[in-house]
Amino acid sequence: MEKEQFYYDNKIVKMFLWATILWGVVGMLVGLLVALLFVFPGLLEFTGSDSAISWLSFGRLRPLHTNAVIFAFVGNGIFLGVYYSTQRLLKTRMFNDVLSRIHFWGWQAIIVAAAITLPLGLSSSKEYAELEWPIDIAVVLIWVVFGINLIGTILKRRQRHIYVAIWFYIATLVTIAVLYIFNNLEMPVSAFKSYSVYSGVQDALVQWWYGHNAVAFFLTTPILGLMYYFVPKVANRPVYSYRLSIIHFWTLIFLYIWAGPHHLLYTALPEWAQNLGTVFSVMLIFPSWGGMINGLLTLRGAWDKVRENPVLKFFVVAITGYGMATFEGPMLSFKNLNAIGHYTDWIVGHVHIGALAWNGFMIAGIVYWLAEKLWKTPLYSRKLANTHFWLGTLGILFYAIPLYVAGFTQAFMWKQFNPDGTLVYGNFLETVTQVIPMYAMRAIGGTLYLTGFVLLAVNVIKTAKAGSAVEDELAEAAPLKKISGKRIAGEGLHTWLERKTVLFTILTTVAILIGGLVEIVPLILVKSNIPTIESVKPYTPLELEGRDIYIREGCNNCHSQMIRPFRSEVERYGEYSKAGEYVYDFPFLWGSRRTGPDVHRVGGKYNDNWHFNHMLDPRSTSPGSIMPRYSWLIKNDMNASNLESKMEGLVGLGVPYSEEDIKGAKQALLTQAKEIENNLRQDPEFVKNYGSSNIQNKEIVALIAYLQRLGTDIKANQTALK
Repeated sequence: MEKEQFYYDNKIVKMFLWATILWGVVGMLVGLLVALLFVFPGLLEFTGSDSAISWLSFGRLRPLHTNAVIFAFVGNGIFLGVYYSTQRLLKTRMFNDVLSRIHFWGWQAIIVAAAITLPLGLSSSKEYAELEWPIDIAVVLIWVVFGINLIGTILKRRQRHIYVAIWFYIATLVTIAVLYIFNNLEMPVSAFKSYSVYSGVQDALVQWWYGHNAVAFFLTTPILGLMYYFVPKVANRPVYSYRLSIIHFWTLIFLYIWAGPHHLLYTALPEWAQNLGTVFSVMLIFPSWGGMINGLLTLRGAWDKVRENPVLKFFVVAITGYGMATFEGPMLSFKNLNAIGHYTDWIVGHVHIGALAWNGFMIAGIVYWLAEKLWKTPLYSRKLANTHFWLGTLGILFYAIPLYVAGFTQAFMWKQFNPDGTLVYGNFLETVTQVIPMYAMRAIGGTLYLTGFVLLAVNVIKTAKAGSAVEDELAEAAPLKKISGKRIAGEGLHTWLERKTVLFTILTTVAILIGGLVEIVPLILVKSNIPTIESVKPYTPLELEGRDIYIREGCNNCHSQMIRPFRSEVERYGEYSKAGEYVYDFPFLWGSRRTGPDVHRVGGKYNDNWHFNHMLDPRSTSPGSIMPRYSWLIKNDMNASNLESKMEGLVGLGVPYSEEDIKGAKQALLTQAKEIENNLRQDPEFVKNYGSSNIQNKEIVALIAYLQRLGTDIKANQTALK
C-alpha cells in the first residue's frame, strides 16, 4: 500500500518542554523556601516582625509549592511526553494544532492564576485541590480540550493497535476528569469563595478519594505511559513482557481507585470504609511492582548502556523510586504502621520519594533525550547531565532519610508515657524542636536537587542554541485499511480490544468508576454512617468568618482537627473526634500532618489574650515555635460584606440557619466581637499596646472566635454519641 507523508508537530512539544523546565525551577525554588522556613521561621519577614508579609507565609506558600510541582512541573512534563509519543505511536500529527495551542496556553494561564490566587489566600483548603471555583472550571475546560485532541488523534491514527503507553494516557484522561469534577463540586458564594458541597466525613472521603488518585492518575499512570514509550526507545529494547503490561494496566487502574481511605485510618470515617481502603491498598503492591519489574527488565541486556547513558541512569533511579514508593504505600496502609506514620514527616518523605525520584527523574531523562531529538544535535554536555544525576540522587537521599528519622522520632515522642500515666513530652513543641536538625538536612537535600535541575536547564538551553529547530518533522506511514470489527482468526482478545478504542475507553471508565461508587455512594446516602450529635450547632457568623480566615491562611497545613482514638492523643488533646461533630464543616479540615498540635479541642483551653499574642508572635507564648507570625490579622479589618451570601449558600447545603439568623448576622457578629475585645482588655499589657484601637473590627477577633469554638459542642452535654 502506498505510504502517506505527513508532519509531526514538534513545536508544541518544545513549548511544553520549556514550560516544564521553567515551572520545575519555580516549583522547586518555592519548595526550598518552604523547607527553609522550618529552620528559619523569620526568613521572609523582610518588613520586620510586626509587619510580616501575608502572601509569604508558610500556609499560603505550601499549596503554591505542591500545585506548582504537581500541575505545573509534572503536568507540563506529562504533556511534553504525551504530545511527542502519541504522534509517533499513532503515526499521525495531533488531531488539531489550534487545540494543541489552546491546551498549552490555557494550562499556563491556569498555572499563573494559581500562582497569584494561592499566595493571596484564595483557597478551598482541600489538599492538591486548593484552587477556587472559577479556576476549577477553567481546568475542566482545558482538560476537555486536551481530551478532544487526544481522542481525535487516536481516532485518525495510522497504527491499528494502540500501544501500552496510549492505554495509560486514556486512563489518565478519563479518571482525572471524573476525580476533578466530583471533588471540586462546590457552592460559590462570591467571585473567589466557595464551600464544598460535601461536609465533614463525606468531604474527607471524597477529598482523599481524589487526593490519593491524583497521585495515582496524574503522577503515576501518565508517567507509566511515558515509561513504556521512552525506556524501550532509549534502551533500544522491546518492552520485557506484553502480557505483564496487560495485567499491570487493568489491575492497577481497578485497584488504585479504592485506596483513598487509607489516608483516613483511625479517623471518624466509618470502619467499613477504612477496612476497604486498607485491603485494596495492600493488594495494590502487585500491579505496582508488575510495572516496576516490566520497566527494569526492559533493560535486560542493555545494562552496559546504563553506565554510559545519563538518560538511562535517570530512568533506572526513577523506576526504582517508583518501586520503593509503591512498596511503602501499601505498608503504610496497615493500621499498625499507619498509627506510627500518619501526621508525621515520614509521609512527607514518602511523598517526595515519588515526586523527586519517580516523577522528577523520569521527566529529567525524557527532557535530556528529547533535547537531542528536537534540536537534532548531541547534548551540550553529558558530563553536566551526569553531575545533575549525582546531585539529584544525593538530594533525594538527603531529603528523604532525615524525614524518615524525623517521622519515627515524632511518633515515638508523641506516644511515650511516664510510669504515672502522664505524657513524657506533654509539650508538643518539644517534639518539634527535636526534629529541626532533620529539617535542616532536608533543606540541604532540596538545595542539591534544585541545583541539579538548574544544570539541566543550562544544558538544554546550550543544546538548543547549538542545534537547529525542526518545527514540522516529516514522516510517512501507510493509511489504515478497513477490516472487520469482529475478532479475526488468530487475534487475541486484548489485541482485538486494542483496535476498538472507543470500547477500550468505555471499559477503562467502568473499571475506575466501580471502586469510587462503592465507597462514596453508601457514605453519602446511608445516614447511619454519621450518627447525629444533638449538641453540635452551626457556627455563629463571627466563627464562620474566623473559619474562613483559618482556611485562607492555610492553618490546616500544620494543624489537624482530628483526634484519633489513641491513648496518647486523648491524653494530649482530649476526647477523640466523632463523625457527628463535622456535619457543619464545609469543607473538612482534618489536615494531613502535624507540625503543630491538633486543635480540635483547643476551644476554651487558652484565654483570648493567649490566642492574640500567639498569632502576633508565636515565640512569645511558645518559645522555640516555628509557626509564622500573623501580624496582619491584627491590622486587617474584617470583611464581612459577603456574610449573608455565605450563610445563604450554607443553607443550600443543609446548614439550618433561619432567615432570622441571616438577617441578624451582622449584629450577632458585632456583639460577639465586642465580647472578645472586652476579654482582651482584661490584660493591662493589651490596653497599654492597643489603647483605644478598635480591635473588635479586626480579623484576629474572628479567628479567636473560631478557635475558641472548636470542640466545645460536645463538651456542652459531656455525653457525645459515638
